[in-house]
Amino acid sequence: MRNRKRIEAVNGAESRLSAHFTNPFTHELRFTPVHKVKIALMTVTLFPVRLLGTAFFMLLAWPFVFLATLGRTEDAVEPLSWWRWLLDLIIRGLMRAMWFSGGFHWIRVKGRPAQASEAPILTLAPHSSYFDAIPVTMTMASIVMKSESKDIPVWGTLIKFIRPVFVSRSDPDSRRKTVEKIKRRACTAGQWPQIMIFPEGTCTNRSCLITFKPGAFIPGVPVQPVVLRYPNELDTISWTWQGPGAFKILWLTLCQIHNSIEIEFLPIYTPSEDEKRDPTLFASNVRRIMAKALQVPTVDYSFEDCQLSMVKGPLCLPSSTCLLDFSRLVRTLGLNVGVTDQVLQEEGKKACSLCRHKLSLEEFAAYLNLPVTETLQDIFALFEEHGQMDVREYIIALSVICRPSKYLNTLQLAFKMFGAKEDGAVVEDELAVILKSALGVEDFDVGEVFKAVDTQDKGKITFDKFRSFMESCPNFTESYHCVDEPITHTGLVHPASDSFCPEFSPQEQKTQRESKKHD
Repeated sequence: MRNRKRIEAVNGAESRLSAHFTNPFTHELRFTPVHKVKIALMTVTLFPVRLLGTAFFMLLAWPFVFLATLGRTEDAVEPLSWWRWLLDLIIRGLMRAMWFSGGFHWIRVKGRPAQASEAPILTLAPHSSYFDAIPVTMTMASIVMKSESKDIPVWGTLIKFIRPVFVSRSDPDSRRKTVEKIKRRACTAGQWPQIMIFPEGTCTNRSCLITFKPGAFIPGVPVQPVVLRYPNELDTISWTWQGPGAFKILWLTLCQIHNSIEIEFLPIYTPSEDEKRDPTLFASNVRRIMAKALQVPTVDYSFEDCQLSMVKGPLCLPSSTCLLDFSRLVRTLGLNVGVTDQVLQEEGKKACSLCRHKLSLEEFAAYLNLPVTETLQDIFALFEEHGQMDVREYIIALSVICRPSKYLNTLQLAFKMFGAKEDGAVVEDELAVILKSALGVEDFDVGEVFKAVDTQDKGKITFDKFRSFMESCPNFTESYHCVDEPITHTGLVHPASDSFCPEFSPQEQKTQRESKKHD
């Protein structure tokens, strides 16, 4: 797959993604020897003290929370009595002490928080960690949570205190009920607490803002955007789909000398009549404003794209993959709708029956029976080389995004399309094309891998031989250093730092530098 270098300027233009842009669903930590020594010392000194301190204040807050929830029904609107108001102040103080014990000594708040009557809904982004609960405990706003959370000992009682909107995974009609409950609460002129929603719907590494889900914008009421920044030396905060686990994040964060968070309340956004009728437009415009405040790009990835990042096995996608971009473009044109194993097999046969596999843009549009649009041009550009693309590469990439966990099926289909008619074997250059398309990378060093598979030095290999090789060496892409990964964002320079240029974020500046190197 050929990478098209595109950079997004957060000035209201449509999203443009560089193929070298960091995968927002991955997070990699790299420590210098000095960092490792500090962590080792903090593990035996500061970490246990902080862990006990946070647990102490959480347990201390529990009886006050329990008293505050006594006699209160879940769905009834009740005025805040004086004694509940007093308990609320005590609980907020204990929560602040808990975060202070965890090393969050500086919580900087910018802007004016709106009243519930002014903006019933708060939209927070980027969502990157369970530490994003800090603004929740500071405002005691309601949130949307899975219903199972209220059964967690101690923490469940704290959750019920803020009167969240619970979502039941076992109820197939839960999404509609949740939206209705949000609308009902948002239209009570401030009688209910504000609802705090993370519209991205999943955690990212804060390198961009992914697609906002429309749930927070369906009521069509004014919202207050809130942006979060963690200007720390090391990004031990991000908890993504690929990267350090929850306990490792907690351990590393508590081992830092201090942690900082900046919460900025942006001006209230009142939707227009068009935005009230179109929640997607409403969400997109709010996201653009938040991205501009954060000085990061907007990227049209969604929660559904996480499954590509979560895939394990020999063909685990690298962080530099442009298959996420391909997935977004394919989804825009609806080319992934109804794509089954049988459909992909038929597409493979159709590609093999072509007189030639290299197609121009117009021929590719005719192959898909679609007009030439900007989105189609973007797809073509991902595979284009010398004005043409190999349609077989498109089918391989389509197979990966439509069935990410079935990498063997994808490889078998690829070998059928590229393999010789007599034995289905491929040569080294063909294997390189197959693996580049399946991983969504520009360069793949296949030489040593091919030699390891072609033990008899025939100059060609079959699918069965390659499958046996993957079974014996499941991490062959790492073991043979096949993929030349660009340096990813590690948190050593945080995207929310003060070192921004006025037009591009640090990630975009780095992308430009890397693009020049490749050129």
